[in-house]
Amino acid sequence: MTASVIQPSAMLGMLGGGQLGRFFVIAAHEMGYKVTVLDPDKNSPAGMIADVHLCAAFDDADALKTMAETCQAISTEFENVPAATLATLAQSTVVHPSADAVAIAQHRIKEKTFFKASGLPVGPFVPVTVEADLPEDGDMYPAVLKVARFGYDGKGQARVANREQAVAAFQGFKQEVCVLEKMLPLDLEVSVVLARDVHGNIAAFPTAENSHLNGILDISIAPARCSEVIKANAQELAKKLATSLNYVGVMGVEFFVVGNQLLINEIAPRPHNSGHYTLDACVTNQFEQQVRVITGQALGSPRLHSNAVMVNILGDSWLYSGKQAEPAWDKAFAHGNLKMHLYGKHEPRKARKMGHFTVIGEEAQEVLNVAKVARSELHIGE
Repeated sequence: MTASVIQPSAMLGMLGGGQLGRFFVIAAHEMGYKVTVLDPDKNSPAGMIADVHLCAAFDDADALKTMAETCQAISTEFENVPAATLATLAQSTVVHPSADAVAIAQHRIKEKTFFKASGLPVGPFVPVTVEADLPEDGDMYPAVLKVARFGYDGKGQARVANREQAVAAFQGFKQEVCVLEKMLPLDLEVSVVLARDVHGNIAAFPTAENSHLNGILDISIAPARCSEVIKANAQELAKKLATSLNYVGVMGVEFFVVGNQLLINEIAPRPHNSGHYTLDACVTNQFEQQVRVITGQALGSPRLHSNAVMVNILGDSWLYSGKQAEPAWDKAFAHGNLKMHLYGKHEPRKARKMGHFTVIGEEAQEVLNVAKVARSELHIGE
């Protein structure tokens, strides 16, 4: 369904109760809206601060009925919410992004096939539905075998040097549908987070440079430290992709940089971890944009007003010494240009995203230096 502009103090809906949903709730509250969160975890970070927390499964008929009847617009923070749930809700209320767009992002083969069909640059890949689909030793190796659905933050992935290893990995994934992606000589990874409204207007945040640790985003630097040409091309490709997908909402687009070539790696149909720097360094942050899009308000300015470095804080920081202990928060807070964001998760676990911090300032190298010091003080990556 479509609707006119939804004004405060309407009730909005959020599918998913993680940290992305929590930031959405915060942004919505600041803008005068109320929020209902649907998430099966009674301790979900977003559910704890929402006006209403429906503690139920994402396909629970009663919960969906309640959301459809009480929420004037609904979005998601979690791409693995069933597309059928979005389609059901869209019959009676405003839902962005659409079920069709999310369904493509949920499946790596559909996603990469869409990129290719849209004339967008993508690295070599092979869909794998049965063992016989795995190519013989040759140009496709070394590669990464990834499950087509429900893989994230390095999960459901295996590096393979040849077909023998690929077969073993495929069997380890219980012969679930996969995609084999050729490993490329990467120079850099960058991302663009953008918002696109129902009228086709697009506001793209500055291109960020990303680094990963054990498959999980570790550091994002904005603006990216690469050529202006690469940054501009990433912006244009992300906009072209959003338009081709007829996407409405906030979306993250990840790229590989190989030499002077940009290749689209994957998309996230929601705000993105690499866009967290926008909370402190941009005129409008990615979560406010998400609220603006689904309510039909005009898009805010994505302008970067400070150099920024965002660092993820994982549960490992509580466990680095071999026993659970609180990180040295006082050392982090001693940096006057560091902004701390902890997500309120009730239990730290290894590789679990517990929070992040962003360092902002006028001098890019100084900002990066402070971020590296604070990262070490919190034992991140140790």
